[in-house]
Amino acid sequence: MNELEIIKRGTIDILLVDELKKKLVTKRKLRVKFGADPTAGDIHLGHAVPLEKLRQFQELGHEVIFIIGDFTAMIGDPTGRSILRKPLTRDEVMRNAETYTNQVFKILDKNKTEVVYNSKWLNDLGIEGILNLAGKYTVARMLERDDFNKRYKANTPISIIEFLYPLIQGYDSVYLKSDIEVGGNDQRFNLLVGRELQKHYGQEPQVVLTVPLLEGLDGEKKMSKSYGNYIGINEDPKEIFGKIMSISDKLMMRYYELLTTKNLSEDIHPKTLKENLAMELIEKFYDPLAAIHAKEEFLNVFKKHELPEDIPEFKFSEDSLWIQEILIRTKLVNSKGEARRMIVQAAVKVNQAKISDVKANIKIGSQAVIQVGKRKFARVSRSE
Repeated sequence: MNELEIIKRGTIDILLVDELKKKLVTKRKLRVKFGADPTAGDIHLGHAVPLEKLRQFQELGHEVIFIIGDFTAMIGDPTGRSILRKPLTRDEVMRNAETYTNQVFKILDKNKTEVVYNSKWLNDLGIEGILNLAGKYTVARMLERDDFNKRYKANTPISIIEFLYPLIQGYDSVYLKSDIEVGGNDQRFNLLVGRELQKHYGQEPQVVLTVPLLEGLDGEKKMSKSYGNYIGINEDPKEIFGKIMSISDKLMMRYYELLTTKNLSEDIHPKTLKENLAMELIEKFYDPLAAIHAKEEFLNVFKKHELPEDIPEFKFSEDSLWIQEILIRTKLVNSKGEARRMIVQAAVKVNQAKISDVKANIKIGSQAVIQVGKRKFARVSRSE
């Protein structure tokens, strides 16, 4: 594939293709911008889609600028939401930002990535700068954005700060003089605002490149930690392997297209393709040995029905405990609500026996193996 074909792969829109061709013809290093607000500590495969595209640009010899939106994270991006996102404190943002810088380099080339925080220039913008930005867009233009338009028609409140968010994000492009901005398809409006602002400031407008939103494990909703359908790139390799093996054949094909540069072979069984996909991702996020161990563990547990080798152990002083309490203390679930849901779904076992009573009282003997779903295990025993 030539350079343009590589860039096009897995994208939804390139605005505008003719402008991109002109930029590529110059043979100079293009400044490719991508921004992420550190609103949570984990990066998942949904984030990996635009990051993979950035990696392709790096391999083509271009310059990637990864923006950590520490300023914009404290405002709250309303994209795709019916209500304003809860703003975060400075401390929360910086804790999340630290994990972002550790995780993105599992995909991006650290030596070819410029990491910047947008507070560097937005803190200095001041009220005069904000008013100047606000004067470059009208309310009518803002209401062209689909989610704003729907909320306006439904008489759902829209705050002024939500109108400011696309302008502030767009100003990042002005300050950085970006040639290309990559983002999810839900960010299309915001990315185009950056393009228009560059025109206002006398700059050559950036090309906007949008990529699909990756569906989560359920194959329906977009991948999100809040939906519980995500695969975190920092998760245990065995967890990543198991989750990949659980997806549908159709979803597996989409993951291949968006997360790898390999072409699918119709001659290979879907199960083998999933194993190959899981191995490739784990090798990328960790190393080949971790991928081999994850595959072996999966085969032991699911083919041979053996227990994992390294089950975490917990000791309790009580003679017996409610099953919900055990699940929470062993961190097999995050809440009592999740514990009840897993029990009702017959996803909880004690020594291979399914537990169907949410109020079941489990005796803590010399040792018991607790299992939730197909991949989560804990070994519990009574402390002496």
